[in-house]
Amino acid sequence: MKGIVRHFVVVMACMGVMFSSAYADSAASNSQSNSQSAFGSSSGKIESAGDSGRFGVGVKTSFLGVGAEIGARVTHRSNARVGFNILGYSRNLSKDGINYGGHLSFRTFEAHYDFFPRAGNFHISPGVLAYIGNPVTANAVVPGDQSFSLGGQTYYSDPSAPATASGRVNFNQVSPTATIGWGNLVRRSSKHISIPVELGAAFQGSPKSTLNLAGNVCNAPSGSLIRSCTSTSNSTVQSNVVAEQGKINKSVSPFKVYPIISVGFGYKF
Repeated sequence: MKGIVRHFVVVMACMGVMFSSAYADSAASNSQSNSQSAFGSSSGKIESAGDSGRFGVGVKTSFLGVGAEIGARVTHRSNARVGFNILGYSRNLSKDGINYGGHLSFRTFEAHYDFFPRAGNFHISPGVLAYIGNPVTANAVVPGDQSFSLGGQTYYSDPSAPATASGRVNFNQVSPTATIGWGNLVRRSSKHISIPVELGAAFQGSPKSTLNLAGNVCNAPSGSLIRSCTSTSNSTVQSNVVAEQGKINKSVSPFKVYPIISVGFGYKF
């Protein structure tokens, strides 16, 4: 809950800066326009009548899921945007007698500063991405006497207290992003509709996994003369849990850069 509140405060602060900047720029433009009118200058217009919109809203779909965003003009060549994305996927399967369940839930806030080098459609956008909650969670139930490997050690699930496992994979809660794109949520023309496209990446760091094991495990199947069982809280078992967790961290380490590809639909007010 504290993490959600912290992310909400960060995004709300970004929104405050965004709108206050847009308002200040608007006030400056109006002041300059009035000043020119007072001195009878007609050498140029600050902003054409068809380019009066300063705010835009949009919906989009991307590798982060479906989302919505709002944007505001900061200067003639820049905008600020904030948005929210959500992506959910669940799957259950059985392999080698073990029942697995997994859930992917991306809930993210994002904030971008769009710079338009030529005041056109192409823009360069540094930003930040904030994850809410645990993006990837999984669980497993091992039937009695079913074997499984943990940190290089083979165990058998105790029929009297079958072994169960749960785990999650987390990314850095707040990560920098860098994107380029075409399209402008707050267009510099009389047209109100835009179709923004964006390409880039979030630099979220190497994912970190957490693995938990419950129940009892045995060193041999039922009927074996050398069979002995122990709780998964046993220090030796826990050391193998840590070793297995290290293997998972190594396997997911390539995902420290997450691609961002999005296409959307925007409307300028």
